[in-house]
Amino acid sequence: MQGDVNLTIESCDNREKELREAIQARLDAHAKTTQRLRDAIIAAMRDYVRDWPMDTREADASIDAAGEFKRMLDALQADDLPRFAERFKELLNENTIREIAGFQSQLKRERETIRERIDTINSSLQAIDYNPNRYIALEAETNLDADLRDFQQDLRSCTEGALTGSHDEAYSEAKFLQVKRIIERFRGREGSTEMDKRWTKKVTDVRNWFVFSASERWREDDREHEHYTDAGGKSGGQKEKLAYTVLAASLAYQFGLEWGVVRSRSFRFVVIDEAFGRGSDESARYGLELFKRMNLQLLIVTPLQKIHIIEPYVAGLGFVHSEEGRQSMLRYLTIGQYQAERDARQP
Repeated sequence: MQGDVNLTIESCDNREKELREAIQARLDAHAKTTQRLRDAIIAAMRDYVRDWPMDTREADASIDAAGEFKRMLDALQADDLPRFAERFKELLNENTIREIAGFQSQLKRERETIRERIDTINSSLQAIDYNPNRYIALEAETNLDADLRDFQQDLRSCTEGALTGSHDEAYSEAKFLQVKRIIERFRGREGSTEMDKRWTKKVTDVRNWFVFSASERWREDDREHEHYTDAGGKSGGQKEKLAYTVLAASLAYQFGLEWGVVRSRSFRFVVIDEAFGRGSDESARYGLELFKRMNLQLLIVTPLQKIHIIEPYVAGLGFVHSEEGRQSMLRYLTIGQYQAERDARQP
């Protein structure tokens, strides 16, 4: 007798069938469990191969490759990487994120430098009549371009709360991924290298963070007379004066000039070719007055008929003459010598 079942010769066949069915059921259950485990192992292998392609170049996601995956697991365990997780978090906060914070601070300093230089330039422009009783002021508004806005927000997200510290694992991982995305675009992602290169140049050049314009204002009440975003639709004289203003501002910004400083170690030599040839006398004088206030050392190339305009602003004249276009000759005169010879020839 087995359990509560009485075994007899007559019941052997039935008992054999029941036993065989019970054993087969157990075999089928174990086979299903084994298949599920096999599928889970292969899925895990595929995930690992996908996430770490460089480390699994020669490994296949199959049960036959279990030995290879076991060797990789043993190597990881031997390296004891979990022991370095806390140190990684510390280095992430202390080095990487703080480097990003320093980079962000540098961009902010450059932004403030632009604003300060524009303020310095405007202080001098205000002393010059752009038109009677009116002066010109440069303005720099924030550029609302989506690329610039998103980049600045990403930088803030990388550093928000980082310097106060956190031991939360999700926090550190999120910061790492934020920094990683920015660095990848700086380096150029596969298939997007040229696009990322243009993006990097755009977002890291702080000059692009501004939209520049000029405001013409009345001296008596500082009320705006006209706003210039470009020279479209303006007269020739207006375009010239606006061009001289932009040129003077560009020189001051590029070389960090200090307006009104007589003795300075900053570079101040400027060559202006074909100057004032077709422009009005008024706009030419305006441009020369700007350059004078910047204390620039000018080399002006201009036709003879414009000498009367530049005369009050130069120390000497070099006359270039060519006989039949074959040989050029140069004669230099101080402005005093030129004026003496000119007066002597007048009747």
